[in-house]
Amino acid sequence: MWSRILGPRVIGRTAFYWRSLFTMQLKTSEFQSLFTEGLNGLAELFGKHQHELRIAGGAVRDLLSGKRPEDVDFATTATPEEMKQMFQKAGIRMINNKGEQHGTITARLHNENFEVTTLRVDVQTDGRHAEVEFTTDWQKDSERRDLTINSMFLGLDGTLYDYFKGYEDLQDRKVRFVGSAEKRIQEDYLRILRYFRFYGRVAREPDSHEPGALVAIRENGRGLAAISGERIWVELKKMVVGNHADHLLELMYSLDLAQYIGLPPDGNVEEMKRVWQKAKDHSPKPMTVLAALFRRPEEVEKMDLRLKVSKEEKTLALFLVKNRLELCKSREEPDSLKPFTDFIIDSRELDTQHKVCELLKYQGEDKLLAELSRWSVPRFPVSGHDLRRMGITSGKEIGSTLQDLREVWKKSGYQMDKDELLSHVKS
Repeated sequence: MWSRILGPRVIGRTAFYWRSLFTMQLKTSEFQSLFTEGLNGLAELFGKHQHELRIAGGAVRDLLSGKRPEDVDFATTATPEEMKQMFQKAGIRMINNKGEQHGTITARLHNENFEVTTLRVDVQTDGRHAEVEFTTDWQKDSERRDLTINSMFLGLDGTLYDYFKGYEDLQDRKVRFVGSAEKRIQEDYLRILRYFRFYGRVAREPDSHEPGALVAIRENGRGLAAISGERIWVELKKMVVGNHADHLLELMYSLDLAQYIGLPPDGNVEEMKRVWQKAKDHSPKPMTVLAALFRRPEEVEKMDLRLKVSKEEKTLALFLVKNRLELCKSREEPDSLKPFTDFIIDSRELDTQHKVCELLKYQGEDKLLAELSRWSVPRFPVSGHDLRRMGITSGKEIGSTLQDLREVWKKSGYQMDKDELLSHVKS
């Protein structure tokens, strides 16, 4: 009946293989915590209409890793039309119908949104989009997914349905494509970056890739040129803050991918590796790590044209490229924050302190970073109104006097009060 029963390494769970299907029973607290009033209502409705409903994809992976997933997607044998009729009959509101053409219906029960997608097979793909056909075959849907660890389903009774050894790969910390790596990549070239992102999340070692996967990535890398910059940036910035980011970025360069994803073709990989090692324990922003690859501000502009990053991300990259050498600790007082605090005071922009903190991560200045994170920008105690009361009426003179007083205040370590500063004004 079953060809193999797993032993005690699967603690507290029953597991068995049946043909190509691996299944086991999951009864963890993380899984049980998903059963809110909304999910119980959803399960009851699908059961009443005899449609199968299972948790799909990344949520299954997270639950098997002992994590409570942030987002839970569901798969079903019901067609979108059947779901719509079912929800309408039950008086359940449906929202966001943009996913309907791909088989996804979003229902709202008890103030929760539930995204449910009909099982699908890809009829035709162009490397970016897929033309799909609905099915009731769970294995067929599993076959069209990117990685084995993302291809599993979990029944609402806790039964795992695993057709491609995804659980085994998750236990062994392996990242493998479902079936042919080349075929999966050619269905959607963004899967190249998803491979790297999940490698950083799952793999123990930085360089335990399957050679066949890397060959397929190298041979199909140019397909990334047709993927939108927004989609690329979503994957890239998640990868950059994951594990092994220095190794993965270096590998992407060796596989000749940089030119297709907005990174400089001759990026400073050695600088990036140095920055990553220094910054990784301080939760650097993705752009803090990537900035190390840029040698010139023009490369940041080209990256932005390709990836359409946010204004804040772009300005951070430009700030780091410009100031990573110019703004640094004093040789005379290496433990002093003064060069950095003076810069923040002079800038008078609200986010400058955050940018300087990222700069200190980039430079590997752990001690100064800790101090600056605790530092609050002091308020300059003199205003133009104070000078007008002293008889200074020229706007130009007020401006230059305030600047002079600001320099005196900085030299005092921001300690001088209003009266002390005004005593420096020549009457």
